[in-house]
Amino acid sequence: MEVLPLVALIAVSAAVAGAARRTPVPAPLLLVAVGLVAAYVPGVPSYALDPHIVLPLLLPPLLYTAAVDSSYLDLRANIRPVALLSVGYVLFATLAVGYAAYLVMPALSLPVALVLGAVIAPPDAVAATAIARKLGLPNRITTILQGESLVNDATAITAYNVALAAAIGTSAGWAGGIAEFLVASVGGVGVGLLLMVPIHQLRTRLKEPLLQNTLSLLIPFVAYAAAERVHASGVLAVVVVALYLGHRNWQVDFATRLQEEAVWKVIAFVLESVVFALIGLQLPVVLKGLGEYEGLTAAWYAIAVFLAVVVARFVWVFPATFLPRWVSERIRSRETDTDWKAPVIVGWAGMRGVVSLAIAFSIPITVPHRNLILFLTFTTVIGTLVVQGLTLPPLIRLLKLPPKDVQAETLAEAQAQSEASRAAEERLAELLEQPENSTLPPPLADRLRTVLERRRNAVWERLGEVNPETGESADDVYRRLAGEMIEAEREVFVQLRDQRRIDDEMLRALLRRLDLEEAAAYREQG
Repeated sequence: MEVLPLVALIAVSAAVAGAARRTPVPAPLLLVAVGLVAAYVPGVPSYALDPHIVLPLLLPPLLYTAAVDSSYLDLRANIRPVALLSVGYVLFATLAVGYAAYLVMPALSLPVALVLGAVIAPPDAVAATAIARKLGLPNRITTILQGESLVNDATAITAYNVALAAAIGTSAGWAGGIAEFLVASVGGVGVGLLLMVPIHQLRTRLKEPLLQNTLSLLIPFVAYAAAERVHASGVLAVVVVALYLGHRNWQVDFATRLQEEAVWKVIAFVLESVVFALIGLQLPVVLKGLGEYEGLTAAWYAIAVFLAVVVARFVWVFPATFLPRWVSERIRSRETDTDWKAPVIVGWAGMRGVVSLAIAFSIPITVPHRNLILFLTFTTVIGTLVVQGLTLPPLIRLLKLPPKDVQAETLAEAQAQSEASRAAEERLAELLEQPENSTLPPPLADRLRTVLERRRNAVWERLGEVNPETGESADDVYRRLAGEMIEAEREVFVQLRDQRRIDDEMLRALLRRLDLEEAAAYREQG
């Protein structure tokens, strides 16, 4: 691809995603819609979705950033529902949707229909994460959806490889398929386990934040490539490494964490925006190869497959939610009780995405009815994103799911900060008694205590009363006044630079100091 079309794709995608933040429409849906329209705008180049780019170059960083931001402890606490969805549901959907397609479309053989089923079986990690963030779903539902979407791609890719081997006549049978699945899954986890500790040790030993962040950018590609090299699941390797590093991120120095968070936010924003725009832009490519099928017939096939995908998810989700609780007293005692509302949300939140399209584009041209499979994958992705994505917010409001308890979360944060501040006070008292610290002037020691007191009180102040006229808490007023004071200093520094009383190098150093002060003042806003 030429440079200018690529730059234009990134710029327009980012602009649309930024505009979506000002609307109630989730960014993935708006990006797909714009991509569909732009595909037929004169002068817009053709953007072909290359699986050799999407799977090894786009998927690893997207999975990495989603896994790093996930909670290992929450995922471990919900391992049963996550496993039932990410492994059990994907295999069930492959068989159920594939068999339904086989019944509806006489031209498809069963192995080719199962290829279609495997391609559209996995809900998309990017779509699930983006929409869950936008909707503010309860923590447990968000954890389950994110956990499912992190692992299910590995299951789907393995199922696809087995079905494809059967379709082109190179299958080793069911035993061979099961063996391939075990090798891919166990191997992927094994590669992740082998890499995670050395990578973390290297991160903690590097003292230069730029080097540490360079390593951070390479990690998902190294993990993915290493696993794929031994024919294991690169997806699982990336997820295992990312979960471990995210869980141990506190052991990396603060400068690295600040830079890394900013870098990965930009990368995730750009990649997510481009990925969803690319989905819509594939429409001309998909329709071009559909010439052998009549419009009404193709439309009926698309509707049938979409309905099969939606129904299959509900058929799996409800028994997977309630049957284990009915059968096992241990599960009932360990897991919180649930009603019918949560599985309805999980069942309806099965949006498909770019991974399904990338797998579909990777189908060899020798596979019978490849163009039809590509078309049905595209319509299923668009259908789930638009239909389910647009109706999910009103469905959540209709079901009146309990929102996050912000008051309880703030109270827990305040209590945690209070305990940490108490430990810091005791440590400061010990340090000030040591002879080597006796030269610290009392005003500086008081400043350390003041900063600590400010940090402890800040969270408690968020629980206090707010100004009835402005809606500001005491903490809000503090941040606003601190910002005004810092801005006054910033203006003076710039004036001094313009008067040539300080040079640009000194200005940058002074502004960076103010930037850190401002970031500290606004740290509670997130």
